[in-house]
Amino acid sequence: MHAIRLHTFGPAEHLTYEETPDPAPGPGQVRIAVTAAGVHLLDTAVRAGIKGPLPELPELPTIPGREIAGTVDALGEGVDAGRLGKRVVAHIGFAPGGYAELAVTEAARLHEIPDALDDAQAVALIGTGRTTMGILQFTELTPDSVVVIPAAAGGIGTLLVQYAKHAGATVIGLAGGPEKTDRVSAYGADLAVDYRDPGNPDWPDDVRAYLTKIGAPGATVVFDGVGGAPGLAAVDLLAPGGEHLVFGWSGKGPHDGEPLTFTDEQLAARGITQTGVLGPAMMRKAGGDNPVRTLELAALAEAAKGHFTPAVQRYPLSKAATAHADLENRRTAGKVVLIP
Repeated sequence: MHAIRLHTFGPAEHLTYEETPDPAPGPGQVRIAVTAAGVHLLDTAVRAGIKGPLPELPELPTIPGREIAGTVDALGEGVDAGRLGKRVVAHIGFAPGGYAELAVTEAARLHEIPDALDDAQAVALIGTGRTTMGILQFTELTPDSVVVIPAAAGGIGTLLVQYAKHAGATVIGLAGGPEKTDRVSAYGADLAVDYRDPGNPDWPDDVRAYLTKIGAPGATVVFDGVGGAPGLAAVDLLAPGGEHLVFGWSGKGPHDGEPLTFTDEQLAARGITQTGVLGPAMMRKAGGDNPVRTLELAALAEAAKGHFTPAVQRYPLSKAATAHADLENRRTAGKVVLIP
């Protein structure tokens, strides 16, 4: 089979397209003929040699990738024969191996793909979608909600826009560049703002003017996966009683590369709350014996009901290095997916 391998931690060009031996499923496992493999920002950090939330970095050489969809083409010992030939999607956990034509994972991780979804969309939901559902546990959106979503053209951002609109909320999406703001509008945002337009550094004033027009004293929720200057500007739009939900910090400017945080005194002065929603907090909120699977099922259910249509940007598997570079440099819109 062909796969993407990483021999040395470093920049995107260290990802190489190679021919490797076909994997074989072990007991309780299946092999999937991969039709779509998700690319996550965490993948770029691991490739660079940054451990991040992983228990440890993988041994090299490695085949990256943790989100896959395709057809079950081989079964390990003890796996139900009915799995063979099924169209499935799976998050394979911390074990790498997804950027390949064939991948192995535990049968217990599989979800059958709803007929309404193509394989690339299913990959978006199994990782990005489950995170989105995890974020949404921390607030209740209603027709009275006014939400601000930085990076609204991204994989999580587009799903948040759609979910909030389905709940009847007013949605203000922030994105970089006219192509991305057009995408945000197409996904239902009431206002799409280009927060990287050098000709309009006062874009927050445009948002405030819109809030005044609709009779809102400010936003009620900021879904912040960006931090930095855009995240801080979004927080400044919150009305007293507003919620700042933090799930990332990819923005440029103040606090670049770290969460946008406030002291208790600063939060009290603003009259807002701030909640970090990733990791253990998200898992505790989901509850149950398998909170990850609970969130995956919730995301797939939203898609089956027509509430989620994932935005996907596809690259050939052989162009994984380009996909990583584009994702790191914000040249992508939606979930990045490799197609073998």
